[in-house]
Amino acid sequence: MNLLNDFSTRELQFYLTSAYPCSYLPGRMARSLVATPNELVDSTVYSELIRLGFRRSGAYNYRPQCSQCQSCVPVRLAVDEFERNRAQRRAWKAHSTMTAAVRELVYDPEHHDLYRRYQASRHAGGGMDQDDREQYERFLLQSHATTYLVEFREGDALRMVSLIDRVNDGLSSVYTFYDPDLPRASFGTYNILWQATLCRELELPYLYLGYWIEHSRKMAYKINYQPLQGYIQDNWQTLPASL
Repeated sequence: MNLLNDFSTRELQFYLTSAYPCSYLPGRMARSLVATPNELVDSTVYSELIRLGFRRSGAYNYRPQCSQCQSCVPVRLAVDEFERNRAQRRAWKAHSTMTAAVRELVYDPEHHDLYRRYQASRHAGGGMDQDDREQYERFLLQSHATTYLVEFREGDALRMVSLIDRVNDGLSSVYTFYDPDLPRASFGTYNILWQATLCRELELPYLYLGYWIEHSRKMAYKINYQPLQGYIQDNWQTLPASL
């Protein structure tokens, strides 16, 4: 594949997985392109993979590669041009009393308990709410990047945990889970705003937000963060605010 030719001198290879049920669009099958071997993915290579639309799950780097569907669009927020809308300003104000702290990328049973409660509430039946310690560590605590594990608390109460990778031109939002028992909370919105603020403090231009999927309830919200750029036909281009 032409856009991946730069990796040939590093002996990085790419393989296509077998088809599996799509997690976001019911009734569809998906395939992923996976970079291998993991040992060759250092911080420089990882940064380039992110720029080419890849994501990380534990030690694995992948990108959707579905021949009949291009619904998964890699997206990033241009943070210097970003202005919060009214709902986002309300979320920022509502949770401004939370404190954030970077912790070591190690197992914490309190984090794991929050993770399982979040999965049981938001992704019931997906199996991840049953993740034992080994599965949890493999998914979230294995990294070949510079990774920040950030916990957010209100007083002593743990409200949210976020895994964030630093890459050459920005931050990549890997995974966030939060207290599911506060239905009026806007933790997810606040978290993206917090990460965008961190990008600005670090003088990094982009916040990579994974995949935007227009017809997926779980993934369509990302279009609300503008200006949002999508990686389409091997180029980053600004997506219209309403589609």
